[in-house]
Formats: sequence, C-alpha cells, structure tokens
Amino acid sequence: MTQGSLFISSGFSPIEIAGVDEAGRGCLAGPVVAGACILPAEYDLPGLNDSKQLTAEKRETLYPLIREQAVAWGLGVAWPWEIDQINILQATFQAMGRAVRAMKVHPRFLRIDGDKIVPKHALLLDIPQECVIKGDGTVPAISAASILAKTFRDRLMVSLAKRYPGYGLSQHMGYGTKTHVEAIQTLGPCRIHRLTFKKVKPEDKPQVQGSLF
Repeated sequence: MTQGSLFISSGFSPIEIAGVDEAGRGCLAGPVVAGACILPAEYDLPGLNDSKQLTAEKRETLYPLIREQAVAWGLGVAWPWEIDQINILQATFQAMGRAVRAMKVHPRFLRIDGDKIVPKHALLLDIPQECVIKGDGTVPAISAASILAKTFRDRLMVSLAKRYPGYGLSQHMGYGTKTHVEAIQTLGPCRIHRLTFKKVKPEDKPQVQGSLF
C-alpha cells in the first residue's frame, strides 16, 4: 500500500483535496481534456507518475485502478470549436471546471498542475486552490488526474480517427507531427481541427500584382 501524507500545507486532509491536470493542450486536433481526482489516504497504484512519463500500456493498467480506488474522479472536455472561440488557455480552464463539477464528491481544496489556478468563471464553484509547477510528477492526486485525462483522450482520438480517416489521428493523437501537418496540407482541416492554430489555419499568401499589359 502507498501511504499518502495525512496533511499538507493547505491544512486539508488528502480525501478533501483533488488534483487537476489536462491533456492535449498543445495538439492541432481534438479536444483538450481535464481530469480531477481525489485519492484516499491509502491506495495501491504501482508506478503512479506523470502520465507523460508512462507508456500507453502502463496508463491503461492504472486507468481502471485509479477509478476504482479514488474517493472521487471526474473528466471534462472542451472541444476544438470552443478552443477556437475562447482560446486554448480559457478552454483548458473550462475543461478543468467541468472535470471538478463532474466529481461525485466535491473537494474542499484543489491542486492544479502548472502555474495558474482556474478562474471562478470557469470553475463555477467556490473552492480554494493552489497551482503546483510540475505537480503531475510530484503530487499523486495530480498524477492520477493526468493519467485519467491522457488515457480518456487517447481513447477518444482513436475513435475519432475512424470518423476522420487520413490524418493518422490514432498514431499521433492530434499532435503536430510532420505526418499530421502534411495530411492537413493535403486534405485540409476537418471538423475536429483547431482552426486558429498556426499549423492548421491556411497561411495568407501575398497577392501578386498582375501585369497591366
């Protein structure tokens, strides 16, 4: 069993604290997905770590274990058309707020991965927060949230790849790989592309002055 600390600097116990993290913020296609998770004081999650440090197979192994053992967990999604409308940072906040509100038990404190907390207009709940830089590798609840978000999003992208073939979405999960960018240039963007992102939106070509004669 892995023993969590009984109290942290916030003054709340582990079963009152949710870790929050996102996946897919830097992609060219697909949604940004956020996870929120409250872990019990004791849990058995071997190899729990930042999702980016784990193989897909390891994430798939931990995904059901986290959902089974968590005091509460939630997932939130912000779709590409929302990202294009309000920008990726605000869409990430919206996804995080949705993940927290989806939890069957509302936490009393949030620990957010990164250097920003979720603004009240996105959270829609009055919960104190703190941001933790690189928290996905140091705070177990944030690590668990990152695995939930990443695994759910990868599964979703595999499903979307069948609906939108030709882009290789099930291989790169929407990230801006060379193959993906070339596919966008050849096929044009589809519904789940982020049209405001640099490698997706068509570049403005300078007009050429035609001859008068």
